Amino acid sequence: MKAALIPFLFTIFVWWFSTGFILWLDRLSPKHFKKIMVCSTLVLMAAFFGLYVSGQSSDVASAYCAFSCALLIWAWQEIAFLLGYVTGSRRSPCPEGAKGWKRARYAFQALNHHELALLILFIGVLAFSFNSQNLTGVWTFMILWLMRQSAKLNIFFGVLNLNENFLPKHLKYLQTYFRRRSMNYLMPISIIGSCLIVVPLWSGAFVDGAESFDVASKSILATLLSLAIIEHLFLVLPFQIEFLWKWGFRQEG
Repeated sequence: MKAALIPFLFTIFVWWFSTGFILWLDRLSPKHFKKIMVCSTLVLMAAFFGLYVSGQSSDVASAYCAFSCALLIWAWQEIAFLLGYVTGSRRSPCPEGAKGWKRARYAFQALNHHELALLILFIGVLAFSFNSQNLTGVWTFMILWLMRQSAKLNIFFGVLNLNENFLPKHLKYLQTYFRRRSMNYLMPISIIGSCLIVVPLWSGAFVDGAESFDVASKSILATLLSLAIIEHLFLVLPFQIEFLWKWGFRQEG
């Protein structure tokens, strides 16, 4: 139990701080956007190198490093998206009256460059982790990717809380592709499917005699997936979680 506590707290803090810091960056004046992208790209290259190095070892420090590097790689696409550099080929509101597959096509066009960037980054993560002893980084990115895709689809089909405030001014047109509903048929599948994965992860972290690396790695991954499940739940509950990052929601420059 004690061995899992530190990675549990570490993952929660990094998730909370990185989310708020990205929100804070994206609300700076647009004159800073190019500098932010250059810096984040340098960090991206360092993160890929760190992912490769940490993959050669299977100790506790390597688990933390691989997780952190995967999160930095993920952060690059978050910044690129929220700054408006990597979004989609369609940068206008959804046409009024668009329904069904036509609305889905428009929504995909609004995000297609972003989706391609995610795929390329994931291929990079796999390439830099090839033959690695430590796959914490690969699983971290996969959890983030799959749960983000699930969240996007649920917001498209309709949820109660759309979290519109997370979008900066220049991306407000994306709200027109969202739908506000109390629930949709995909949400229970997303929650149940995620729980079927997170329970064995937590169980593996608490197995008697488990190696310290396995405890750290599985605790990190289980915590990350648990946080994603909680975020999904907040999409359909009458509560807002924006207060967690009040410091990141500064007035846009």
